[in-house]
Amino acid sequence: MDEPALHLSGVTLTRRGSVVLDQIDLTVAKGEFVGVIGPNGGGKSMLLACILGLEQPDAGSLTVFGMSPKQARPLVGWVPQFARFDPDFPIRVADVVACGLLACEHPRAQHQALVDEALQRVGLAPLAARQVGSLSGGEVQRVLIARALVARPRLLLLDEPGASLDGPQSATLHELLAELAGERTILLVSHDVAVVSRHVDSIACLNRRLVHHGAKELSRETVEEVYGCPVDFVVHAHTHVVLPDHDGADCGHDHDHGPQDAPS
Repeated sequence: MDEPALHLSGVTLTRRGSVVLDQIDLTVAKGEFVGVIGPNGGGKSMLLACILGLEQPDAGSLTVFGMSPKQARPLVGWVPQFARFDPDFPIRVADVVACGLLACEHPRAQHQALVDEALQRVGLAPLAARQVGSLSGGEVQRVLIARALVARPRLLLLDEPGASLDGPQSATLHELLAELAGERTILLVSHDVAVVSRHVDSIACLNRRLVHHGAKELSRETVEEVYGCPVDFVVHAHTHVVLPDHDGADCGHDHDHGPQDAPS
């Protein structure tokens, strides 16, 4: 049997006396594009931290391509939720992307070609010499994706990359990720259920425990279970999910009423 990209069995993580991840069983096949959704504080970012080897589970096992997270780290690219650049700090786009090669095994003689390749892949080759501080939010996010791609990882982890973007920028970003999905395994953490459901192969619903991993068509009952509050399926041009406040729960709205938020 082919080794999966990710395999978690009974993974439990406790921090400051609270269970952050509770008996997580999750298998992700090579080449699968998985969207991870759930409420704030539900353990999504901690799940990524465990996969990266930045957090050590208290119980259970976790392998990345059959290896420990530490061994597999050179095979994993990571895109954080936020990155701020001082507009007065003189660092070029190409320099930021090259930072993704600091711990890689590629010979130094290949580094410039790899940077050029990554920038071309995200459509930023013409901006290689620009100062990062002069870029728009959407362009900065593409720089961060290029930095994650530059070492040619087999697994790409993204922690809400569209959180600070407007509607058109978010749509462009997710279209790029859909293109990348055919080349590597991707885990995308997001609050935007509608956009995620259009592009991924499967959805994992996480609220400390794994409520669902499978088909991207989610029932009302599944969404209510993962967010812990009632939901409404609202139809504009298409159907999407509204998560109203309920008894103080951190539900919020999982969309911004823009046309880009309608799932297929």
